[in-house]
Amino acid sequence: MILTLTPNPSFDRTVMLDGELERGQVHRLVSVTSQAGGKGVNISRAAVSADIPSIAVVPALKDDPFVLELLGAGIDCRPVRPAGGVRVNLTITEPDGTTTKLNSPGAEVGAEDLERMVEAVLARATTADWTVLAGSLPAGAPAGFYADLVCRLRAVGGHVAVDTSEGPLLALVEALPEAAPDLMKPNGEELASFTGADPDELESDPEATAAAARQLIARGVGAVLATLGGNGAVLVTPEGAWHATPPPTTVVSTVGAGDSSLFGYLLGDIRGLAAPERLALAVAYGSAAAGLPGTTIPQPSQLRTELVGVTALGGTA
Repeated sequence: MILTLTPNPSFDRTVMLDGELERGQVHRLVSVTSQAGGKGVNISRAAVSADIPSIAVVPALKDDPFVLELLGAGIDCRPVRPAGGVRVNLTITEPDGTTTKLNSPGAEVGAEDLERMVEAVLARATTADWTVLAGSLPAGAPAGFYADLVCRLRAVGGHVAVDTSEGPLLALVEALPEAAPDLMKPNGEELASFTGADPDELESDPEATAAAARQLIARGVGAVLATLGGNGAVLVTPEGAWHATPPPTTVVSTVGAGDSSLFGYLLGDIRGLAAPERLALAVAYGSAAAGLPGTTIPQPSQLRTELVGVTALGGTA
């Protein structure tokens, strides 16, 4: 079972343009979609589609349309009383796959709001194969929220994965090794933000990515899955490092591709696959998601895992 926490969920509305985005101009829309989303929610969606049990903890009222949509999709949603309404995020997608995101901050939370989420997660973490803490934090939450929760989760057992960015990511890194999760999933830019590496180099050079990720392994992180967009992903563990290249993909929308990659890795782990095979499944899921509109989560039948190339990287973890 995969338990997810999305502390700052959103209605994800995606508009697809018929041409290149031009500031100050009138655009005609090809399509408009709306979906209850957030990184953890996306992972729970992927789990349901792969017949893996999942529980999604989100701050929302029980009768909120956000919760009702998740329940209708077959997701075991466990809402906790929120500080306010669910925010709305807007994604603008151009025909070549270029994506522009406009994210609203959401309601400001207090200590009691955060503790309700924590208690809901801790109550269920002991029965989960993986607990996933994912996405941005709501306004008012301390940057160290994830780091503190990882420490509390380590005390109850189970595996913990974290996928976040900016202040919460930096706070987690600063709290290592005490707050070391079993898995971190940065992208190249996020990995560069705390290692001092050049983000463009990381996106293009898997060896450089592996070297940067090894800094996290040395500080107690169990594994690092670094997603690199069209260049695939790099996996680093204490046992080694690998790079996977994606199958040929016509990019439609990159929104949610990283979430799908993370799920692919977790699915591989639950199935007992070796590290290179977990990486291949992660990249297969991510590339399949990039070829779908909006935040559409790929079905297992849409994967092309056999076209993912995996190679071992040099150096030591």
